[in-house]
Amino acid sequence: MESNAQDLMNIVGTAESKQDSDRILDLLFSYMPKIAAERSLQNLLVLMADLGRSLVRADRCSLWLIDEDKNELWTKVAHGVNELRIPITAGFVGHSVKTGEALLVEDAYKDERFDHRSDEKTHYHTTSVMTVPLMNGAGKVMGVYQAINKQGETPVFSKQDLERLALTAVYSAKTIESATLTAELEAAKVELEATQKELIHILGDVSESRSRETGDHIQRVAEISYKLAVYYGLPEQEAQRIRLAAPMHDLGKVGIPDAILNKPGRFTDEEYAVMKSHAQIGEQILLKSKRELLVFAASLAGAHHERWDGKGYPRGLKGEEIPLAGRICAVADVLDALSSPRCYKPAWPEEKVKEEFIKQSGMQFQPELVDVLVKNWDDIFGCFRKIRAEMEAVAV
Repeated sequence: MESNAQDLMNIVGTAESKQDSDRILDLLFSYMPKIAAERSLQNLLVLMADLGRSLVRADRCSLWLIDEDKNELWTKVAHGVNELRIPITAGFVGHSVKTGEALLVEDAYKDERFDHRSDEKTHYHTTSVMTVPLMNGAGKVMGVYQAINKQGETPVFSKQDLERLALTAVYSAKTIESATLTAELEAAKVELEATQKELIHILGDVSESRSRETGDHIQRVAEISYKLAVYYGLPEQEAQRIRLAAPMHDLGKVGIPDAILNKPGRFTDEEYAVMKSHAQIGEQILLKSKRELLVFAASLAGAHHERWDGKGYPRGLKGEEIPLAGRICAVADVLDALSSPRCYKPAWPEEKVKEEFIKQSGMQFQPELVDVLVKNWDDIFGCFRKIRAEMEAVAV
């Protein structure tokens, strides 16, 4: 940051007069907050091009960047045109890429290095030109700053203009390199999060595939948990996190024998003890990960069978000792279990399901969550009404 500030002060130092200095300062004060706040690389390039154009009083100014995969130079910021692409060695910008040198050209059409293709595409006539290479932190050319057609009384750019563009290029290169790195890190983060989401749903599907009767259970629990979280007043980001973690609530079922998992009748005490162990099994599996989302899912998996009155399992947690995500998932899980047919029972009638939640308020479930469920019953229970209507239509 200090280095960038010094770069800007160097630009001011090129002023010939107080009036010129004031103009440059006004430009910098105008553009710097916008540049500092900008997160989009493409928008940042536009701002940098506009700054350069104003500083040297050019008709057009653009930042060409190297596309190493295609061995091309490209720009989206040449004023009044769409994206342009040229071979990496073409024209004045190509010369600056190849040599690392800045150019100051009075008449482009008298210089054999000029590439006419840009003018032909844009129906523009280039006269005076400046190019300055942008160097990254490793001293390698990453692009080229180009200003075209000096405006004002003097038709050509001066050495002072070139110095100003060169100083702006130093600042721009550092800013663009930082923005590019930030964009790459953000892209990597998005990819990692997408991978985690996919992994969660895959593992959730694996665990549920062992239970013949569950069908789309994990998806419904995820959506119901999300709605409960939103209606409860949690921020959208937290509600989404619960939605992503909820499919993992029964992951521990992968460690339960089929004979118990799919038993149609009542469990013996020994079988029930084995069945209850799935909460801790799932938690332990997920805790092996260091990923934040999976660790969060571990907490949810380990807590979704706890009860508000402390009579749940595996730890007998009570009230707010139970993680909120676990309390929310407990409501969603039981709502789906009661409202859906299972191998050991038919689906309960809608009113009976609602009555059971009201009855269990303050015992099995947090009262405020039951209130949220009942208040928003039509929206939350709507998915089961749809399923039941579809089943009735098929039966007919």
